[in-house]
Amino acid sequence: MGDGPNIDTTTMDTLIVSRILESRPKDIVCPMFCQMNQLTDCGYERVWLQVARWVKFQEVLDEDAHRWSKPHVPSISLKALVCLSKELRQAPLLLDPEVTDFYSVIDKIVTSWLQCGFIERHQEEDIKATLRKPIRHVHEYKSLRSVSMGTNLLQIKERGLNISNVSLESAGSVKGQSYILVTKVLHFGMFQKNVKFQRKIPKNAVATNILVGEVPTLRRPLMALVRLNPARHLGCLCEVKLATQFVFVCLSPGAVCGYDVTEIGRCVGTLMIDPIFREVAGHCCNRFEVLAGIREFTSHLTALPSCVWDPTTRIEPPAKLPPQDFRIRSSVAQEDQRTQIEAEKMHLAEAELTRTGKLFGGLIADIKRKVPWYLSDFKDGLHVQCLASTIYLFLATLTPNVTFGGLLGQETDHLMGTMECILAASITGVVYALFSGQPLNILGSTGPMLVMETIIFQFCRDHGWDFMAFRVWIGLWTTLILIVIVAFDLSALVRFITRFTEECFACLIALIFIYEAFTKVISINDQYTVHLGSHSELPACPVLNVTNLTDAPANMTSTVSTIANSTITTTISNITATLPTCHSYVADVFLLSVLEFLFTFGIAFALVRFRSSVFFPNVVRQMLSDFGVLIAILIVVGADVLLKIDTPKLTVPDKFSPTRPDRPWFINPVSDKNPWWLTVAAALPALLATILVFMDQQITAVIVNRKEHKLKKGFGYHLDMLVLAALIAVNSLLGLPWFVAATVSAIAHIMSLKVESDCTAPGEKPEFLGVREQRVTSLLVGVLSGLSVLLTAVLKFIPLPVLYGVFLFMGVRALDGMQLVDRCCLFIISPKYQPDYPYLRHVALYRVHIYTFIQIICLAALWIIKSFIETSIGFPVMVLAICFVRKFLDWLFTQCELSWLDHVLPAMCTQGRDEQQEMSTRLPHGHQQQTHDKGDHNDQTEMTTNAVGVVLHLITVDVSNDVGVDNPNVASLTDEGEIDKCQAVVPHS
Repeated sequence: MGDGPNIDTTTMDTLIVSRILESRPKDIVCPMFCQMNQLTDCGYERVWLQVARWVKFQEVLDEDAHRWSKPHVPSISLKALVCLSKELRQAPLLLDPEVTDFYSVIDKIVTSWLQCGFIERHQEEDIKATLRKPIRHVHEYKSLRSVSMGTNLLQIKERGLNISNVSLESAGSVKGQSYILVTKVLHFGMFQKNVKFQRKIPKNAVATNILVGEVPTLRRPLMALVRLNPARHLGCLCEVKLATQFVFVCLSPGAVCGYDVTEIGRCVGTLMIDPIFREVAGHCCNRFEVLAGIREFTSHLTALPSCVWDPTTRIEPPAKLPPQDFRIRSSVAQEDQRTQIEAEKMHLAEAELTRTGKLFGGLIADIKRKVPWYLSDFKDGLHVQCLASTIYLFLATLTPNVTFGGLLGQETDHLMGTMECILAASITGVVYALFSGQPLNILGSTGPMLVMETIIFQFCRDHGWDFMAFRVWIGLWTTLILIVIVAFDLSALVRFITRFTEECFACLIALIFIYEAFTKVISINDQYTVHLGSHSELPACPVLNVTNLTDAPANMTSTVSTIANSTITTTISNITATLPTCHSYVADVFLLSVLEFLFTFGIAFALVRFRSSVFFPNVVRQMLSDFGVLIAILIVVGADVLLKIDTPKLTVPDKFSPTRPDRPWFINPVSDKNPWWLTVAAALPALLATILVFMDQQITAVIVNRKEHKLKKGFGYHLDMLVLAALIAVNSLLGLPWFVAATVSAIAHIMSLKVESDCTAPGEKPEFLGVREQRVTSLLVGVLSGLSVLLTAVLKFIPLPVLYGVFLFMGVRALDGMQLVDRCCLFIISPKYQPDYPYLRHVALYRVHIYTFIQIICLAALWIIKSFIETSIGFPVMVLAICFVRKFLDWLFTQCELSWLDHVLPAMCTQGRDEQQEMSTRLPHGHQQQTHDKGDHNDQTEMTTNAVGVVLHLITVDVSNDVGVDNPNVASLTDEGEIDKCQAVVPHS
């Protein structure tokens, strides 16, 4: 041992903890609820008053207000933690004793104190009586004083009080059996579990009960830690109906011993909610392992000096709890790391679509990946959240389809119009929902597609060709090219679409929605003009002579008297006249439209954000958030109906027929007007259409399939492209517009289906669990789009400004949380007030600004190109060019900087690097450092494994493993340099 390598205490503690975690059952991890009761004077007697509780954060009793405090991060006294560690070296540690109820636990504890010589024989009954004092919980409304000690026990029994868990034989010999029975009734009968609070605790949780108090008759502090295996229900000891796994008791003679029992109890509660120590305490075999767990916990504490910190300050719970994997440096951590890396590899393999090298290999892999989930895609859609999402998306997509159809009809001489767009939305929506690889995508019309249709129509009109027949051949060629892309796994090019390109494209579409929303609302003023500042004066009229009044209006009344040489006054009423400077009366339609537009957006935005507010129960907040857009629409539409002002309404065709009566539903690709060579020449515009379809579809799919959305059912880029190719062929033959994935609608779909954790501990922020992946919403949206022709009687009441407000909401929601928007805000935020974004810790601020500025230039270029008809046809080419701009950034920024601001391009990871380096390059820099630290430590661990094994063997031999009282002289290993002066330490977990 003397010649072996030096092993510091921290390393040995970590190895001990790791060994315990390796040996524990991997499938049984029980959360912990901790409750601390303090011995308190309550009127005529002393009771165990509940003063603190922990689930993940601490709540303390505000005794004056008789209510629980706001959950906060526990801060513990380092001095109390040292005292706890010191006392546990010799205090009884009862591991898995044979007990039946709380009284048998008390007997075991007191007996062990007596055997260790901590108490005298004459103190035994008094201490037992103290520990059997009634327990008073905060949620109980009836005071224990209301129960008289002389209450008839028969009456109590008749009231249905439960004393089934009471065993008279296990209570010990205490004088006055009636007193014991009444105490047991107080203990067990008058108690109701806190059912409301139990909903916030995980169902498989177990409890730790902490009893602390001051007993002046003691001559030294007393502590005991009991572990029950299996966990048992101990009557009313716990405020909720949970089995108790740990019982900790700490009694002291008072302040003379220098121990603060309250702080010691808080230390135990904080230890028990720590996930690492909880597992150590639950599976340890002896005292030394418990002390090693405490030392390991202490080594990760953050101390706050008393000169700058008030220990009474309550720290707000963080939005996200830090991971604790770094505390375990053993094969457990290595296994977890390997699992994480394998999951990362799987995600990257799917997200980057590595080519299979086989014909249709990627398509076959997509089908195999999606078939096992197909039935669950419909079962998971049977949820009220999907109903709200369906109505929201139906109204959000119907208006652009109607608007797009109107514009398309104007540009194509009504060969394709509103009816064709509605039918296309229905067919593509239903087919794509049933057979696609990613049904969360929503297909819709796009501006570049409208431009392309317009250019092709004008070209055919100028040459006298049949536009619809020529368009069929373009669609068939596009379908063929897309099938070739699917066959050769060319969708693997998606791996070059990184956050840089995604954000440019998504931000552009979102800004277009916002811009068009305001533009369309302002355009209402063209039809319903508001005459501002119009104070017209009537022109001076000549005095009418009575004798010249020949044609009197029928509704004019006058009274004329014949009086010589006098002035005659005539009163004329009930005349309506039109003067040259007057205009017809117009209601304030435009102003009301603006109000409806703003109120729709404001109500929807506020209700969706209401989920994270502090008002109302969680169920109410969740329902208001899910139906926020629908509620906003109903409120504003109801107000519009009550005001009875003729605002512009949504117009939907009321019959199922082509927009142009002289065109059929099926388009014959062979036309007498078209030369034969157009069949081949159609491949050229089809190539441009393919680029447009591929870029729109795949960029939107990449945005939907982001890792941040936590999708579990896999992707289907190849399958999506095949379904889209088939739809383009069908729509071409039916004379319907081509629909591709609509970015903003898809993002809105994702946002409306977010799932958060239901059971949240007090103070814990709801955890984002993922997205409700299913096919029902997109399927119903397609069906409702087709039935919208039959819903004209209802849809005619919806004002267009309301739908424009929904457009604005969709655009703003798409920008919410986008890193590009956050980085743009950094330009106008002082550095000392900037948010603590992770990339700001690793990338210089001026480098972040340069990266953002380049991205803004690309965004502006996209906006300019799409704004002019002459250049808008090149929009997909410009989107493709952004991928090359991203490649150019590799020359301006380091790979570390790009790993934080964006993602590292795959090409940078395949040049002379092995698989592990590829993964470390893709992980954020902080994770790389953590991985390297683990690797360095693993080297050290490998060097010292044999020596540590000998040490652990000797410890195991020396330490008593008896279930009863441990040998107090064994675990003498302790931390050196105990700190006595530190007001508070904050646990790392």
